Amino acid sequence: MTNNEKIAIQAHNMNVYYGDFQAVKEINLSVPPQKITALIGPSGCGKSTVLRSFNRMNDLIPSARVAGEVLYHGANIYAPDVDPVEIRRRIGMVFQKPNPFPKSIYDNVAWGAKINGYKGDMDELVESSLRQAALWDEVKDKLNQSGFSLSGGQQQRLCIARTLAVKPDIILMDEPTSALDPVATLKIEDLIQILKQNYTIIIVTHNMQQAARASDFTAFFNMNEVRAGYLVEYSKTEDLFTNPQNELTEQYITGRFG
Repeated sequence: MTNNEKIAIQAHNMNVYYGDFQAVKEINLSVPPQKITALIGPSGCGKSTVLRSFNRMNDLIPSARVAGEVLYHGANIYAPDVDPVEIRRRIGMVFQKPNPFPKSIYDNVAWGAKINGYKGDMDELVESSLRQAALWDEVKDKLNQSGFSLSGGQQQRLCIARTLAVKPDIILMDEPTSALDPVATLKIEDLIQILKQNYTIIIVTHNMQQAARASDFTAFFNMNEVRAGYLVEYSKTEDLFTNPQNELTEQYITGRFG
């Protein structure tokens, strides 16, 4: 990425440890705004660790420690005076398995806005969030039903609506379609193409076809001999898949890896 391109979030010499174990080593990665950036690589190479470092979710693991910087709007989110709750509001997260709350569809979407003291029209916010998540037409007549009454794909879109309702800048997605069938997967992929008009999206995926289909930029991670994850190559998705610059990348995307 050229220096004059804007950056939504940037890892600078980032190292993550779980106790004495170094999970990722010296990550330098600049993510452009309003694009979809995919993180790919073999299991255990630190993709989800990197993703969770971008909104301080790793803080919730007692043994986790982050060294280096993650810059958001030019400020290090790990600085002592930064509120991690505010970071997680601005940098939302959608998890691998749909995790609706044991509440109504309406209350699932409204929950984050309520605890953040939202003072506007809640009905309007719930509707607009569900519309953005391409779910409104399917649930508008059953907003009082449990979120668990929905199919897996609908539950994941409900979780996306819940994330959107707190008005983040960046949405992190940790394998958001791995628990879904192919039809629901394509709906989520179509949805994130629409969402990138307004949001920066970073997605971890084990599915290389998904990365090639759905992302604008791709970062390929591997792990070294002591199982610390590191960034091998990062470029526009089309370039990485058609003209990889690193032999390891080429081996991975052609199925000759390891």
